[in-house]
Amino acid sequence: MSLSNAKRFYKAVSVAAVTPDTHEAGYTVLLDGRVLKTPGKAPLITPLKSHAQLIAGEWDAQDGDIKPHTMPITRLFNVTIERTPDNRAAIVAELVKYAGTDLLCYRAEEPVELRRAQDEAWDKWLEWARAQGVELRAVTGVMAIKQNQTSLDKLAEIAEQMSDLQLTLLGHFNAVYGSAVLALAVMRGALAAEQAWDISRIDAQFQIERWGEDEEAAEIAANTRAEIIELAKLI
Repeated sequence: MSLSNAKRFYKAVSVAAVTPDTHEAGYTVLLDGRVLKTPGKAPLITPLKSHAQLIAGEWDAQDGDIKPHTMPITRLFNVTIERTPDNRAAIVAELVKYAGTDLLCYRAEEPVELRRAQDEAWDKWLEWARAQGVELRAVTGVMAIKQNQTSLDKLAEIAEQMSDLQLTLLGHFNAVYGSAVLALAVMRGALAAEQAWDISRIDAQFQIERWGEDEEAAEIAANTRAEIIELAKLI
């Protein structure tokens, strides 16, 4: 069923262990004793009890109308279960594509205040990536440069070794930040998700401080930041 306009149709939310008799072993969420399923009717099962508890918390927090946009962890698991297994190569390819034009690699010529802010916020994360075997060059301006293929291959290798959940998270952070480097740093625990968000918005924040911020854009940004903080609980 579609949850877009659905009312809360259950009373009790709980977490239960799943035995291999009927499904893969792990933990699931029960709504009035029934196993929670993805939109495609696959049982929503996770190996970690803590993850099932996070999902259960989202469902238990629904009051009246069910609001899917308030359940980022559930939505991410739906993607992980239904789409990622058959699309791993495409997710890795998209990650490598982003890395080829990574946000952190393109610096402003002017104003000098913006360039200084970029350098201070971004240089250390390119250094961090270099230590991971992913060396990306930074340039001034917006003309695309060709990055070292060995480094891009290393990034692909790192991603390919991740679980479906980890790869889904990495791909999501990559798209939100516009930076494969920041996404990987968050996934490896080197950087908090909200700090990566703030770092990725150096340019936007500079414009806001100069010209002000649209109310709708501010709301979208705040919601996105809150969502990635929730998703980072899965790491």
